[in-house]
Amino acid sequence: MNSEGGIDRSFGSDQDIRAREWLKRIWTEAYHTPVQVDPAANLWAGINGAEELKPIVMGSHHDAVANGGQYDGAVGVLLATEVMQTLKEAEYPLRHPMKIVSFSAEEPNPYNVSTLGSRSITGVLTKEDLVKATHLATKEKITDTIKRLGGDVDLLRNHLLKPQDMSAFLECHIEQGRNLCDSGRSLAVVTSVTGIYREKIRILGEANHAGTTLMKYRHDAMLAGAELSLALESVIRQENRKDTVGTVGHFDVSPDSANIIPGEVELIAEIRTPDKGTLDKVIHQFSDRIRSIETVRHVRIVREVILDQDAVPMDETIQQTLREVIQSMDEPFLDLPSMAGHDSVHMVPIAKTGMLFVPSIEGKSHCPEEKTDLADIEKAGNVLLQTVLALDKELDR
Repeated sequence: MNSEGGIDRSFGSDQDIRAREWLKRIWTEAYHTPVQVDPAANLWAGINGAEELKPIVMGSHHDAVANGGQYDGAVGVLLATEVMQTLKEAEYPLRHPMKIVSFSAEEPNPYNVSTLGSRSITGVLTKEDLVKATHLATKEKITDTIKRLGGDVDLLRNHLLKPQDMSAFLECHIEQGRNLCDSGRSLAVVTSVTGIYREKIRILGEANHAGTTLMKYRHDAMLAGAELSLALESVIRQENRKDTVGTVGHFDVSPDSANIIPGEVELIAEIRTPDKGTLDKVIHQFSDRIRSIETVRHVRIVREVILDQDAVPMDETIQQTLREVIQSMDEPFLDLPSMAGHDSVHMVPIAKTGMLFVPSIEGKSHCPEEKTDLADIEKAGNVLLQTVLALDKELDR
């Protein structure tokens, strides 16, 4: 932990390396097999099944945002570790091989490449994409970092995951929101991972002297940007959906000076919703408001879509198996869309994919205050174990 009680475990850092070495040691001791490092520097371990079937895989990621919490990603990796160790020690007669994975660089990091491990090993990110990325501070190429961690992007093309490589993928994760906490429930079956839409928006006004330019002659880009930000909030609030949110998370003003009227603003607007119809409606209403701001504020607004990612549904078979297992334990639960992105999104084209959520106390995540009760984590571990056993019986018959 750092001095603020947070975790600093970004991709390629000393803390990342220590976590990797710890996982390798724990997995080797528990499963008595070598840990594999794939070309994207993801960590893999496994145990055999009685039949030659595609493996059932569990996992998540072990990296963390700067000054982040202890539970994001780590819960999924450690619960998968515990479940597979339980199966190994019990010598349970599994049909399927079982594998565990800890993905590289799921979180935003100084290379500006998130979900690196899951996207690279499924072909969404290529070597050609990765060679462009460098660390913002050290300027180390991400390809060199991957090699330092035991991977090799030159080998990616010949080692991509394919549907024949995996029967199912399961990820347990903290919710990172308030739904479970507010409902008093310990578990949620994830129905989908939200769609994410982002625009880079440039507002072009006119820089001028802040003292001598009368108010009626101003073309203030910053005030237009502020109004645009509030317009996005207004449109989202009018929808009145718990699963639809909007954010302006980047706002850059130029010139950045106390005595100059801002002549240009760059901002990034983001909308998240699992419902495509809602997204289209919000974008249409937001566009109407932008045109009005242009006219009233006497500025020009240039928009560029930088991300338009549809919502990704989780597999119905996995969802139903999770529900049946939870119900057999007499535990109340929710069906929830995930409002954050996850590695599971990139497993969907490869295998039947499902996610299980545990509560984030007060909805806090990506901060030192991130916390989940151990009792809830234990419940999730039991659900994960029983779900794996059920899938082992049901799949590939």
